[in-house]
Parts: sequence; C-alpha cells; structure tokens
Amino acid sequence: MSGNDMAAFEHFLHGQIECWNSSDKEGFFKHYRDISPNGLTIEYVGRPLTDAWVILEHMWAEQQPKIRIDVVASILNGNEAACHHRNMIVGTDNWIDTIELYKYENGKLAVRYFIKQ
Repeated sequence: MSGNDMAAFEHFLHGQIECWNSSDKEGFFKHYRDISPNGLTIEYVGRPLTDAWVILEHMWAEQQPKIRIDVVASILNGNEAACHHRNMIVGTDNWIDTIELYKYENGKLAVRYFIKQ
C-alpha cells in the first residue's frame, strides 16, 4: 500500500468519527464515498448482509442523535485496522463497546462491526 493510500485510510478512520461526533452527516458520508470508490461492504457480525449504504443511512438516522463515539484504541497495520470504540449513550453514563475491523484494498472498503450486547 502506498504512502498516499495509508494517509487516506488513516484520514478516513479519524475523519468519520469527527464527523459523527459533530453531527456532520455530509462529511461522514463523504469520508465513506472517498475511501471506497470501487465498493463498500459493511457487516454487523452475526446478522445477514445488507447494502452498506442502507446500513449507514439507518445508523445515522437511528443512532447518531443518541451516540457519541470515544476512541479507546485504533491499531492500523498496512491496509487493515482494528478499532475499539466506546459508543457513549447521550444523557447517560452508559455505553456500548464495539470492535470494528476495516480492510482497505484497491479502492474498496470492507467493515465488520462486533457489538457487545
């Protein structure tokens, strides 16, 4: 993976969180469009596969107003990343932990969400 690709991948990983937390829907979706011009898959592990853009729209509509994301850890190795996010429930002291795996290759992004129930 070239240095430019690594920089773009890292920019995506941080930028999507910044946009989520600042309620910037246009910026959030732009990060996904920019990093995945050749395809995007998103999988909630343990659930049936669904169109990635439908998942993102649903996430934004249903979860964005209720959740602020704290990054506990992000590990970026080459074209893959593992992120531990603490999804803080607004107005409470509660949260939902997620482990998110990202793989970026040839303009394609594959995301797998593991959600602690």
